[in-house]
Amino acid sequence: MSKLGQLGAKLHRGEVSYDFIGHRKLWFGISLALIVVSLVGLFARGLALGIEFKGGVEYQANVKVTSSTVDDFTNVVKATNAKDLGDPVVTTIGSDKVRVQTKPLAQDDIAKVRAAIAKQAGIPIEQVTSQQIGASWGKQIADKAIWALVVFLGLVFLVIWAYFREPKASAAAIIALIHDVTITVGVYALVGFDVTPATVIGVLTILGYSLYDTVVVFDKIRENTRGITGNNRYTYSEATNLAVNQTVVRSINTTVTALLPIASILVVGTVVLGTGPLKDLSLALFVGVAVGAYSSIFIAPALLATFKEREPGMQALHRRVMARRAQAASAAAPVAVAPAGAAAGAGAAAARSVQQDTPRKKDRPAGTAPTPAARPMKATAAGRPQPTRKPRSKRGK
Repeated sequence: MSKLGQLGAKLHRGEVSYDFIGHRKLWFGISLALIVVSLVGLFARGLALGIEFKGGVEYQANVKVTSSTVDDFTNVVKATNAKDLGDPVVTTIGSDKVRVQTKPLAQDDIAKVRAAIAKQAGIPIEQVTSQQIGASWGKQIADKAIWALVVFLGLVFLVIWAYFREPKASAAAIIALIHDVTITVGVYALVGFDVTPATVIGVLTILGYSLYDTVVVFDKIRENTRGITGNNRYTYSEATNLAVNQTVVRSINTTVTALLPIASILVVGTVVLGTGPLKDLSLALFVGVAVGAYSSIFIAPALLATFKEREPGMQALHRRVMARRAQAASAAAPVAVAPAGAAAGAGAAAARSVQQDTPRKKDRPAGTAPTPAARPMKATAAGRPQPTRKPRSKRGK
């Protein structure tokens, strides 16, 4: 068995444990910092919306792709000096096609750019296709994507509530999903990648992945906390922390396995192809899967434990567990025992004291017998003085 497998087995048996729930303030602070950075990037830089959302003109032409194809077509399109042209986006599709995207243009400028592309490609102008996409169509796509996200979150809330019979679990899962989406969108704003329909697909995909991992952890929490109020061994937070430890290795293995192919697609889409749906989709998947794994381990269980610990029943359980542990600790405290030599010495000293207090025969008046209190005493092994017995020959008849 590998070291990671051995660690996973020890975590599952409770032999090794990390206090994920106890450090919840640290995880919440890290997430809050990431969300603040994401929101700053989102509102300061904004999203680089693709042509599908903001509208524009798209040209495609067949051409033999070389290392200078992107630069050549970019310079040619800029040389047309079309009004409101901006910076054209030139990408290659495979090894025999080029695509040029510009902002919305007038009809004369569309024809001018089309002719320049045909000349650079060395083909008739009729073989250059152009498609004008209106901004209203892009707005409709954006509105539908937002509605799809809202409906998805609503259905997720209801399904988790029905499955776990616990609205607090639904609330924790939804907050974790919003956390994942916010950070992913913030990374898009900071990096400057275009937001395309492929990006929307990637965001919805990562929501499903994050939700799946969170449900697995919640299911283990439900198993560990079933009937927890009937015993005084663990608090709800401690049972939740045990569930996270039992599933953390599985989450790590699943995340690494998913990130490796996504990273390959991201490298190919960014370095090899330069742009396109692969790059947009892979970035959303890579960031979303990584953030989703983080939230399913550090955020969602901690939120659920925080919500549940506020219930009166769980607060009473916490008090009982703490009282039981305090009682066990006091019972196990060591009792101070005097050394045997000291006890024997004390007994001998007591015997000497009693013997000194007993009046001797020559000091007693004639015809008087010693009083019981004045009888000679001897020390026993336990150190307590005992009365001595007179010899048989001297006992009175």
